[in-house]
Amino acid sequence: MSSIWHELRRPPPETVTLGDRTLRAGSRVRLKPRAHGDVFDQLLAGRSATVEGLDEALDGTIHVAVTIDEDPGRDLGEGRYPGHRFFFGVDEVEPIDDAEPREDGAPGPRILVAGVGNVFLGDDGFGVAVAQRLASVPQRPGVDVRDFGIRGMDLAYALQREYDAVIMIDAAPRGEPAGTLSVIDASGDASGPAAIDTHGMDPVKVLALARSLGGVPPRVLVLACEPGRLIAPEHWDEMDMTLSDAVTRAVPEAVTLAEQLIARLIDEPRAASAAAAAQTDTH
Repeated sequence: MSSIWHELRRPPPETVTLGDRTLRAGSRVRLKPRAHGDVFDQLLAGRSATVEGLDEALDGTIHVAVTIDEDPGRDLGEGRYPGHRFFFGVDEVEPIDDAEPREDGAPGPRILVAGVGNVFLGDDGFGVAVAQRLASVPQRPGVDVRDFGIRGMDLAYALQREYDAVIMIDAAPRGEPAGTLSVIDASGDASGPAAIDTHGMDPVKVLALARSLGGVPPRVLVLACEPGRLIAPEHWDEMDMTLSDAVTRAVPEAVTLAEQLIARLIDEPRAASAAAAAQTDTH
């Protein structure tokens, strides 16, 4: 009996080799289920998906857990909720290049838009309000909009997935008039201690923690709003779930700015590829 428990506690593999390719969490695949499978196999055959993780059965069989690119609830699959996370054998998936268009023809980079903040502390709920607005309208495939609230650890782990970019939306005092929006490029910024605080959402600390866990996307932008009213820690018993007038007016402007940043991040790889191609043609 003890040997069985030992096997159950064994961590799953991080990678599996398929031909000359290596699959890991974040790899993109096309589903090729065996014939005579169940109804889900028939519905998902040929779909593109992203590897969420690898599981190993007691007999050593590797199962590939995936989320479906077209699934509007794929972030639930990434959170390991049933119904949005599917399992296939290694021989039932086919690796595809990240540059290949997704199922509905949209190109490329995977972008995480993360709304952060505490909705009970006045203007600190700005990031959550913007993320909820963005999540209510269709986004381009590959763009995940999520409200992380005060779940700093969840965000740090989400950044370990193979996103190409992240936009963090937060209230940040910077000495500007209330409601002023700023875009901060934090790409490559490794400052700040890697403190583990499961309810802390200081973007600098979250990024430091994410780097200590393994890494963050190469492009990191922070969309910040100057708060007009924040509740100090010593007054957290005085909960306030409303935004100040200035920050309320900034929310729709921030939604528009976030959409512009998403479009810019999507276009950046194309522009880089075009520039590289042009340089090659001149030699």
